[in-house]
Amino acid sequence: MKDQADSPMHDSAPQQVKESPAEAAGVHKAIREGGEKELVRTTPALFWSAVAAGLSISFSMVTIGLLRTHLPDSETAFLIEAFGYSVGFLVVGLAKQQLFTENTLTAVLPTMTAPSLSNLARMLRLWGVVYVGNIIGVAFFAYAIQALPILDPQTHEAFLSLGKDVLANTVGEMFAKGIVAGWIIATMVWLMPAADQAKIWVIIIMTYLVALGEFTHIIVGSTEVLFLVFDGQASWSEYLFHFMFPVLAGNVIGGTFIFALISHAQIRSDK
Repeated sequence: MKDQADSPMHDSAPQQVKESPAEAAGVHKAIREGGEKELVRTTPALFWSAVAAGLSISFSMVTIGLLRTHLPDSETAFLIEAFGYSVGFLVVGLAKQQLFTENTLTAVLPTMTAPSLSNLARMLRLWGVVYVGNIIGVAFFAYAIQALPILDPQTHEAFLSLGKDVLANTVGEMFAKGIVAGWIIATMVWLMPAADQAKIWVIIIMTYLVALGEFTHIIVGSTEVLFLVFDGQASWSEYLFHFMFPVLAGNVIGGTFIFALISHAQIRSDK
C-alpha cells in the first residue's frame, strides 16, 4: 500500500478524463480514485500532512494582513488584498497536503459510489484526522506569529482586524457563508482533473472568489480568529460557538450534501 496518496491535482487526472467516454464521468472517476487512495492512507501520514496543510494555509492570512498594512484604505485595496487569500491554497495544492474542505468532496465520492458502514467509517476517520491536524497546524501558526516578536504594531493591528471582520458575522451569516465557501472549494476540486496546465489559475480564481464574497472557511478563518484568541481579544467560546461550529457545518453541507450529492447524482443518472 502506498503511503503517499495522490490529490485531486495529480498529473494523471487529465489523462483519465480524456480516456473517459463522458467527460463528467471521467472527472468523477479521477476524483473518486484519488479519494480511495486517501481513504486507505495511514493515520500518521494523514495527520502530518494535515498539520502541514494547516501551517501552509495560514500564509493566506499573512499575505492578506501584509497587503492590508501597506495598501491604502479603499475599495480598490480590498480587491488587491483579496488575492492574498489564494497564497495558502496554492501552497497546499502544489505540495499535495491534506485540507479538510477538499476532503468534503474527494473522500465522499467513494462512499457514495459504494455505500457501506466500512466506507462511512473510513470517511469519518479521514475527516476527523485531517480536521484535527489542520486545526493544530493553524493554531500553532496563529500562536507563534502572535507571541514571537515578528510583527510591527501596524501589521499586528492589521492581523487583528482580519479576525474582527470574521467575528462581525452573525451565527446565521457564518453558517450561510460557510455553505457557499464549501460549494466553491468543492467546485475547485471538481475542476482540477480537467484543468491540465491551468490548475494554478483555477486555484487562484476560485479562492479569490471566496475572499471577494467574504465567505467563511473553517481552516483559514480559524487562523484569523485564533490570532484574536491568543491575543486576548476574543474568547474560546466565541471561537467555538460563534465561529467554528456554524462554519464547519456550513462548509460540510456546501461541499458534501449539496455539491458532491448533485455531482454524484448526475453520474448515476447518466449510467
